[in-house]
Amino acid sequence: MINKETFRYPTALTIAGSDSGGGAGIQADLKTFSALGVFGASVITAITAQNTYEVREIQAISPEIVCQQLEAVFDDLTIDAVKTGMLHNTDAVKAIAKCFDKYKPRYVVVDPVMISTSGSRLIEEDTIEIIKEKLFCRATLITPNLHEAELLSGISIRGKEDMAHAARKLLEMGCKAVLMKGGHLEGESRTDILFSSDNKPLFLDCATIHTNNSHGTGCTLSSAIAAYLALGNDLHLAVIKAKEYISNALRTGADVKTGNGHGPVNHFFAPLPLHKIKIQ
Repeated sequence: MINKETFRYPTALTIAGSDSGGGAGIQADLKTFSALGVFGASVITAITAQNTYEVREIQAISPEIVCQQLEAVFDDLTIDAVKTGMLHNTDAVKAIAKCFDKYKPRYVVVDPVMISTSGSRLIEEDTIEIIKEKLFCRATLITPNLHEAELLSGISIRGKEDMAHAARKLLEMGCKAVLMKGGHLEGESRTDILFSSDNKPLFLDCATIHTNNSHGTGCTLSSAIAAYLALGNDLHLAVIKAKEYISNALRTGADVKTGNGHGPVNHFFAPLPLHKIKIQ
């Protein structure tokens, strides 16, 4: 009898809020995973009534249901990487941290989502401290934009020196690595910088892409990093590849109009089939 080989899909899990407009949150994360050939699982932390120009309402999912979603996924699937996004309240963060301690995922990318592209606050005030306390020490990487980095570090950021100063402060809080996203700085080029306690800073430069379609950019970048980690890349290479992916997604979607506000990026500019991993 011939034994047939058995495979599984590389799998990434997103823990985030739902965006009814489809451009950010869980929807953007799953699109990113799929576009990069990774199977996506999801745990929804909150539901938003949202479109391209406003967030009308937010309803948090109970921490009990968040925990049950996590346990259902981890008890059955092999999770190669995890990404967290919008975590609306402290109870959800505590439930997630408890599950991380139980299941010990290898890679955890924390995108500290606090404010939407349209300017709406997506997190309760006391949740910021709980994220720093409970998730930073459990994260492989955190990916704040400059506004989020200012809130988390207490440092005003106006340039690369300030980015480095804020990153050092965040590393002191227990983070293993910090990707400082420089998309909100002015200029003809934008620079993201990867800081870690073990390596020299990695500078990722990209020419400024002039587009109104930037909704979900942060969600997409952090999800791409998680996807590339799930595919077996080390952190540096995963960040480099993810930066290239989000740049292309922004560039190829720049001339498309979706809605009346900030439209989504083009997740599917070059979609890949699902990869397979041979089961030993």
